[in-house]
Amino acid sequence: MQIPSIRYQIFRIPTCFHSVIRHMNSNTRIQHKDNIKNSESKQLMIIDAWGQHVTLRHVQDPIFDSLRRWTKKLSYNQAPDIASTIAALDAANVDRMLISAWYAPNNIMISNEEVSTFVTQSNGRLVGVGSVDITRPNLIMREIRRCIEKYNFKAIRVLPWLFQVPPTDRRFYPVYAACCELNVPFCTQIGHTGPLMPSEVGRPIYLDQVALDFPDLTIVAGHIGYPWTDEAIAVATKHPNVYIDTSAYTIQRYPRALIEYMRNHGSKKVLFGSNYPMIDPVKALDGLDNLKLDEKTRSLFLSQNAIRVFRL
Repeated sequence: MQIPSIRYQIFRIPTCFHSVIRHMNSNTRIQHKDNIKNSESKQLMIIDAWGQHVTLRHVQDPIFDSLRRWTKKLSYNQAPDIASTIAALDAANVDRMLISAWYAPNNIMISNEEVSTFVTQSNGRLVGVGSVDITRPNLIMREIRRCIEKYNFKAIRVLPWLFQVPPTDRRFYPVYAACCELNVPFCTQIGHTGPLMPSEVGRPIYLDQVALDFPDLTIVAGHIGYPWTDEAIAVATKHPNVYIDTSAYTIQRYPRALIEYMRNHGSKKVLFGSNYPMIDPVKALDGLDNLKLDEKTRSLFLSQNAIRVFRL
């Protein structure tokens, strides 16, 4: 009689433990849901690779008059505060945005010092990108070093159309050398220009020669490259350190060739960008599901490529 009793006691769960077990199971389910939620949050991280927190000097510059004909986004009566830029990020669930200085020949539209101040005021939401005036070669190395070592900027951006010369022009080469020495990406614009300036200097094929001359230089080419998107894809495919960002284009305007590139062998070569405030991030991301990217590719496009390229 004792043996059955012992077996029964071993396998019988006292009633007092039932509520404990239910609580443990409940906690397990909650933890499981939290893990799923945290996983989804990580997948949904978004980094905007191209934006500006503008100054009045920038948005009111006559060079942008042609853009004001078809958008009100550049109509400012006073300089925006950081809160307005952060609100634009929040509206699109964007975690961080890279904001750039703007240097043209003898014209500083947004200074490196101003970008540093904006970044400091953003509580980690904005990431600095410096710039230089390539017509002043004696200052290039010193200024880029200051951007990286003093301000902790993550890249340098110079736009060929502002200087009306292609990126193969000799005046760009000290910039490339400095970026290589300091191990930061060089960012630029490819494709046609909205302002009434020559577009030909934005041909993506020019970056082929730059990448050959500076094989260690990481190049991020913004604005998709339209109407030469096939050139942009060819150069990015050929060179391991050349990337494309989608700034200045809404998803509805992505060329079909770029979408196919993202879905296939270019999944690690394309970064999301908005070109805020020209296009709000929420508008730039509208229609994301229509790209039909798998989970991994979507994550690469929205954040992981940028994290890797800019070492965020």
